Amino acid sequence: MKLAAIDIGSNAARILISNVVTDKKNAPSFTKLSFVRVPLRLGFDVFDSGNISQKKIELLLLTLQGFINIAKAYEVVALKACATSAMRDAKNSPEIIRLIKEKTDLDIEIISGSEEALLVFENHIAENLDKDSSYLYIDVGGGSTELTFFNNNELIFKDSFQIGTIRLLKEQVMDQTWDEMKNAIKSQAKNFKAIKAIGSGGNINKVFSLSKKKDGKPLPYELLRDYYKELSNVSMEDRVNIYKLKEDRADVIVPALKIYLSVMRWAGADQIYVPNIGLVDGIVHHLYSRQVNAK
Repeated sequence: MKLAAIDIGSNAARILISNVVTDKKNAPSFTKLSFVRVPLRLGFDVFDSGNISQKKIELLLLTLQGFINIAKAYEVVALKACATSAMRDAKNSPEIIRLIKEKTDLDIEIISGSEEALLVFENHIAENLDKDSSYLYIDVGGGSTELTFFNNNELIFKDSFQIGTIRLLKEQVMDQTWDEMKNAIKSQAKNFKAIKAIGSGGNINKVFSLSKKKDGKPLPYELLRDYYKELSNVSMEDRVNIYKLKEDRADVIVPALKIYLSVMRWAGADQIYVPNIGLVDGIVHHLYSRQVNAK
């Protein structure tokens, strides 16, 4: 079964095409067939003016037309498109959604931060990890950070905070918002021990790649802190040339690390697993569940 997921984020739009097969026990296995990321950076418009500019609308339309053609080429049986923080905040998002529907017949669902957190949780990564620990999913985007905390596979807490990499670059995150996130994490974490973090998003994936750690091995808090200090003290040009970062990654990776480190410190998590998952992966899992239940 081939499925497609589209994520229209504040920093980039992405499409994931996955093939799902089941074993003799009907347990699904997900194989990535194609992944395309386009750095539209809608948040830079929205968090400045409150609207998405005409130029960005045109680029978004072109991107989605391309994504739809990719999905058709793979002959997917189902596709789901979700938009997050930038589209949530944009005053002109309703007209953009109508335009895209008119031009492409694609339905875009603007999901809440809480829904975004649950979709990331759909990956069920922690089910394969140590059962004696509690796990905190941290999904850092351009406009918001989604947190999902659970113990013994039971959902304990989920929330979304208007703290994202682009908002931080534009100095649009108030101290009060940081305090809200800190207090929420500490109030939940105080009742649990041995909390480990699970990170999702392009920035933590890139740090994991830089670390040369083996897949499945966690990154220590101290290593993340070292990368934060190291990357903070070099220019954008050096981040691109020395660390081989793309320009649209080089500017947001430092604020992203600040968010991961803050959340881990408040939760008392000393390491973070980086399973290379994101919202699109959660959407595909959600789509699969919906397809199975519809039969």
